[in-house]
Amino acid sequence: MRVPSDFHTATREFFARDSLVVGPELLGTVLAHTDADGTVAIRLTEVEVYGGERDPGAHAFRGRTARTASMFGEAGHVYCYFTYGMHHAINLVTGQIGQPYGCLVRAGEVVLGAGLARARREAKPRRSPLRDWELARGPACVAQSLAATRANDGDDLFGGRWQLLLPDTHAVLPHETGPRVGLGGPGGDGDLFPWRYWLPGEPSVSAYRAAAGRRAASLSETHRP
Repeated sequence: MRVPSDFHTATREFFARDSLVVGPELLGTVLAHTDADGTVAIRLTEVEVYGGERDPGAHAFRGRTARTASMFGEAGHVYCYFTYGMHHAINLVTGQIGQPYGCLVRAGEVVLGAGLARARREAKPRRSPLRDWELARGPACVAQSLAATRANDGDDLFGGRWQLLLPDTHAVLPHETGPRVGLGGPGGDGDLFPWRYWLPGEPSVSAYRAAAGRRAASLSETHRP
């Protein structure tokens, strides 16, 4: 992907910080993925932060597993997982090696490759076409638009197929915070973990839904980064 004149490619050092620092700074950046079909790039409007061993809502809260191994590696990699037996979701690994921290990409605006993203999102018959702001609204939609699957787990954002672009005038944009979506148990407490960040007024930001009952809470805890 050709870098726009008013953006520059992030460095690994950008990611090698605490997820609570990186998360808000991701808002307004552009995440791009290139494969044999082409490139899709998404301007990020919503992320969730996960803090490993200090975060009861995180996959890595209880330690390293084969599934979460990429979270414990070098910053600037992709952690992609399959959830609810239906969807993929992608996270950008942050922190230092051994710190299983990351930021879930919840939503964004497709700014390049909208036709390709639409073809992927509308591969199954729909009653009506998706609106542009729905192409990457929600983590499953983000992953589908970017064609991210478990095969991309562990991908290096600096390996050639992925890019994170920062505006040249990069700064933390005005944003809002709140509880993470669909997460039950202590990790879903918005007072203790207001670790969802979003740009107000952006239609691509996903709707907030609390965990619905004990079963949903259990599932949400099981399927978080």
